[in-house]
Amino acid sequence: MISEERIEQLMVRFEYLSHALGSPDDFSNADFVKLSREYSDLGPIVERASALRDARSELADLAVMVADSSDPEMKELAQEEFMELKARIPEMGAQLSLELLPKDAADEMSAILEIRAGTGGDEAALFAGDLYRMYEVYAASQKWKVEILEQSPADVGGFKEIIAGIKGVGVFARMKFESGVHRVQRVPVTESGGRIHTSAATVAVLPEPDTVDIEIKDKDIRIDTMRSSGAGGQHVNTTDSAVRITHLPTGIVVTQSEKSQHRNRDKAMQVLRARLFEHEREKIDSERAADRKAQVGSGDRSERIRTYNFPQGRVTDHRINLTLHKLDQVLAGTGLGEVIDALMAEDRAQKLAAMEDVL
Repeated sequence: MISEERIEQLMVRFEYLSHALGSPDDFSNADFVKLSREYSDLGPIVERASALRDARSELADLAVMVADSSDPEMKELAQEEFMELKARIPEMGAQLSLELLPKDAADEMSAILEIRAGTGGDEAALFAGDLYRMYEVYAASQKWKVEILEQSPADVGGFKEIIAGIKGVGVFARMKFESGVHRVQRVPVTESGGRIHTSAATVAVLPEPDTVDIEIKDKDIRIDTMRSSGAGGQHVNTTDSAVRITHLPTGIVVTQSEKSQHRNRDKAMQVLRARLFEHEREKIDSERAADRKAQVGSGDRSERIRTYNFPQGRVTDHRINLTLHKLDQVLAGTGLGEVIDALMAEDRAQKLAAMEDVL
């Protein structure tokens, strides 16, 4: 339950922000924007906190009326109101607790989606393709825009690797739970004996910052132009279109190899910006970095966050012990939202439990 002391802290902070924003000349533009955003975010929270404080005060007054009133009719009315308000206050507190949960600054950002075939050879590449199509359909249902930034198709279909940008508000908040090893159990199309194989693909979801969030200095990057080959045989066309950008301070390398050199540079910078942003987040939060590394792992099929079992028609997310017998819907993208909603709910519950002592 949220303490009165915590509510008072919120009130004091909101009042300070209100006065501070009345003197914009006292702050730099960046600080003023930051304070304005905090003030805007804190407004609804303070409104809920004030309502909870008023409800608690009213409950105390009603308790006195119930105990002291000599008028039977008035006492009965006060008792009825007291019970109704007493039942409502925990719900008000729970709503306020949700509002006070620590927010990931990257949650509202777009995202870079990276899918790589892991253990399983051709079948793993086909599965990587299935996962990409799943996310593509899910993104469309959320009215997000998907653009392929880099791809390495496999000979049998699917992808050895595919990187895509997903644009929209709140993409990272929902997609970040997809990072990890995804495992599939099914009979491959190349298997004549009908035996079930287990393959895997890794998924990494990185927040994509705005250009203003990550500054990349010219002196920190090296841009190499390479020859990109066309179709094979005697009519090979080679042009200086492929671009490789190396970020010298971190050693991060990004390559793009479409026909347009200018477009390649833009796309490479987009991926580089996302990887640098994630690099900074990992430096600041070493625990999160360790967790991400543990989730994605080596791509071995024994490591997994989720299993797609075709013979039983089920999908199991091992982090929350959720099993849905809706494999077709989930892998088609139309049923993925149910899994993500469950993961987000569990994440909120864990954060609430961790905040109980603070609140």
